Amino acid sequence: MYPRSKPYDQGMLAVGDGNLVHWEVSGNPAGKPAVVVHGGPGSGAGPGWRRFFDPEAYRLILFDQRGCGRSTPDAADPDTDLSVNTTDHLLADMELLREHLGVDRWQLFGGSWGTTLGLAYAVRHPDRVTEVIMSGIATTRRHEVDWITRGVRRYFPEEWERFRDGVPEKDRDGDLADAYARLLADPDPAVRDRAARDWCRWEDTHVRVSADHEPDPRYEDDRFRMRFARLVTHYWRHAAWLPDDELITGVERLGHVPGVLVHGRVDLSTPLQSAWDLSRAWPGCELVVVEGTGHSNGGLGEPLVAATDRFAR
Repeated sequence: MYPRSKPYDQGMLAVGDGNLVHWEVSGNPAGKPAVVVHGGPGSGAGPGWRRFFDPEAYRLILFDQRGCGRSTPDAADPDTDLSVNTTDHLLADMELLREHLGVDRWQLFGGSWGTTLGLAYAVRHPDRVTEVIMSGIATTRRHEVDWITRGVRRYFPEEWERFRDGVPEKDRDGDLADAYARLLADPDPAVRDRAARDWCRWEDTHVRVSADHEPDPRYEDDRFRMRFARLVTHYWRHAAWLPDDELITGVERLGHVPGVLVHGRVDLSTPLQSAWDLSRAWPGCELVVVEGTGHSNGGLGEPLVAATDRFAR
């Protein structure tokens, strides 16, 4: 992986509804445009994303999606309106950013939730995309949300019962993302804080595939924890506002767009099936399965860098 390059330009873009989206550009100003679509929802675009790109070859654009990272208003604040934070809003923000930066076509790069958002952008704006490189593939279909909030309990039964018991007893057999979203909107700050802690503890559990797993230190930050939990539950309870098979059927139209999907064989959070489904439906797609790796860019770096290097040439 490449050393982290420093941004040479950055700013805040007004995208409507009182939202300002933070963006930054690094690498070569005359290089090939690429945009990173970060995960979460709510993780923000950290500097580590720059390490997947040759700074001499790429003009790399990072942006924080509405409500997270350095974008404002912050979803960690209970008064921040999430009704204007939907997949359609984020897709419109990406188009505004592309136009603002004078980019005609760009490469899409992302992971996890960023796969859902990135593929939704590619399906709706195929003529604006040069290539798609994604990892930890997720399409946020209803059955995927059900898996990550219920099905994966077969690997972590004790931790899952604690997660389930974090909601009122009457809600434990229903939609857990929806139940947690209601707790995170409770007027009592103590209820909101406990719900955020319980949600993020579960998030840190189901990405674990080895005994030496180290907890994500970001969850120790009160504001990150609340921001992340609010946005994830908000998107998951609505299945990202996407028709269930929009992405699977939509990628059939991307035959002219090269794609590389990189996925860990033992990814418990987002099992390989969704990546396989996409690769079968997308004529120009290559699926790279990495043995012994879970839902983490840490074990997926080599094939991701190989893909960005190949398309840079």
